[in-house]
Amino acid sequence: MKYSMNLLLWGNQIDESLFPTLELIKEIGFDGVEVPIFNTNPEHWFGFRKKLDELGLACETDTICGPDEHLISADPAMRRHTIEHLKRALDCSLVLGATKLMGPYHSALGVFTGQPATEQEWQWGIEGIREVADYAESLDITLGLEYLNRFELYLTSCGDELIRFVDEVNHPNCKIMFDTFHANIEEKNIGDTIRKAGDRISFIQLSENDRSTPGKGNVDWDGIFKAIKDINYDGWISMEAFSPKLPVANIWRKMFDSEEQLMRDGLSFIKSNI
Repeated sequence: MKYSMNLLLWGNQIDESLFPTLELIKEIGFDGVEVPIFNTNPEHWFGFRKKLDELGLACETDTICGPDEHLISADPAMRRHTIEHLKRALDCSLVLGATKLMGPYHSALGVFTGQPATEQEWQWGIEGIREVADYAESLDITLGLEYLNRFELYLTSCGDELIRFVDEVNHPNCKIMFDTFHANIEEKNIGDTIRKAGDRISFIQLSENDRSTPGKGNVDWDGIFKAIKDINYDGWISMEAFSPKLPVANIWRKMFDSEEQLMRDGLSFIKSNI
């Protein structure tokens, strides 16, 4: 098992100002970091890759799509723009040495119609992700699609929907990234969902119900850790926590003593249960 820290805890500006944080992450005992790709200029990432290599930290990447990158838009120009946007995110992932690009980018975050996804929207999503997966395969990168809760995304908002989506994409470079925060909202039994997804899962984010320190809230951690063992998962386990430094998460109070304490306590909790 390998352990990672999601850099969104420090906001969405990912640059050399985080180099001291990377050093701390390494010192605490993480094997790698999750790097959010919001800047899709590959040149931006060369210095960051150099620092990761110096520290011996591995890297996987995440991205999202907003209203201007909507893969299931009725506008074909928007769909084409989104595919090209995701290809640029893959180019950045390649610079960083990542083998996975993860996130809920099969549709746009926070964009709703007031209706369930239509069959046409579903097919647009399938077709778009299949093309992106083809490009990812050429770079030896695997997509890790993520479902979000009903308040953030409507194309897939539970495990069953994302399993169906990934199965219909039917591409070796399209897998599932599983996030316990959204599962804690949407699933009746998180462990059963993990077992059903099985080897489709290529990455796991462990996140508490309030996005603070894993093990300090109401998530069914015993059930989750048992399910992870049941499917013989042996890949990346990442800690995802947010703070007021990430306004899009709508967290306006700090729910931990310090980022360092959160990382130390969270990693200790995870390792003691895996």
